Amino acid sequence: MPDLYDVAAIGNAIVDVIAPAEDDFITGQGLTKGAMMLVDQDQSAALYAKMAAGVETSGGSAANTIAGLASFGGKGAFLGKVADDQLGGVFTHDMRAIGAHFANAPLAGGPATAVSMINVTPDGQRTMCTYLGASTQFTDEDVDAAVIEGAKIAYLEGYLFDAEPARRAFAKAAALAHGSGRMIALTLSDSFVVERHRGALLGFIENQVDLLFANEAEVTALFETSSFDEAVNALRERVTLAAVTRSEHGSVILTKGERLTVAAEPVEKVVDTTGAGDQYAAGFMFGLARGRPLQLCGKLGSLAAAEVISHYGPRPQVSLKELAASKGY
Repeated sequence: MPDLYDVAAIGNAIVDVIAPAEDDFITGQGLTKGAMMLVDQDQSAALYAKMAAGVETSGGSAANTIAGLASFGGKGAFLGKVADDQLGGVFTHDMRAIGAHFANAPLAGGPATAVSMINVTPDGQRTMCTYLGASTQFTDEDVDAAVIEGAKIAYLEGYLFDAEPARRAFAKAAALAHGSGRMIALTLSDSFVVERHRGALLGFIENQVDLLFANEAEVTALFETSSFDEAVNALRERVTLAAVTRSEHGSVILTKGERLTVAAEPVEKVVDTTGAGDQYAAGFMFGLARGRPLQLCGKLGSLAAAEVISHYGPRPQVSLKELAASKGY
């Protein structure tokens, strides 16, 4: 199978509603600052009614990563499920407009397209309340073998571990990818996802994953320790390659033989951390798919993350390809 894509990603197809909020609002709504919680359609609507005026933009962790990859000039595909409704049409248009392959048929007669209510506090932290809607209807039948087998990296979103049908899709994608000699990448997505599915995630990581993305909170939650060094040492024994982000402290790239440190890209002001991890993964996998050294892969990830946290929204607002060229990357 020829290389059709640098990355094919499977994830929740979500439209984000992003609004500014004070810490008192987060506390008053009984939310956990900086975390993602799942809500039903009624809870989502009630929170939306109380939020400040915001912006709507296509999101979803893995979809954001594909948007970043496309901004670098990479070739990406996205697999996910939207409903046959207005927001589903917006999401589909946005993915295709950036040049990504997105061909899954919309769901008719079921739940609405997924939406995430994201409140951003003055320190840039995002607190997400997500109604998964139609995205939970993604199954193994929606996994296009030609897309997975034609991608250098198959990238899977940890949030999907919340839905059993999506886990079956993971298993199918992993079998297709490895059967074709492709790489499987996984992002842990959120420390609460780790808490809910630690055993299943560890099993999948040890048996299927070639490249793992995580942040400091997620990797320490995975190994139930407060020690970052203890967590990354445990991780090194389980994966071939991992990239662990640490906010302003940059990132650590791990192989069984080495530990590389990559500095964070300077940012004049952190506006909104939504999508930072997604964009780091985009830069890292773009570099990896194009055969760049691991240190440079980390720098590309840091560059993309820095760009996205400098404005509202989870996707780049400038050409990451041009930004990387201006840095000599």
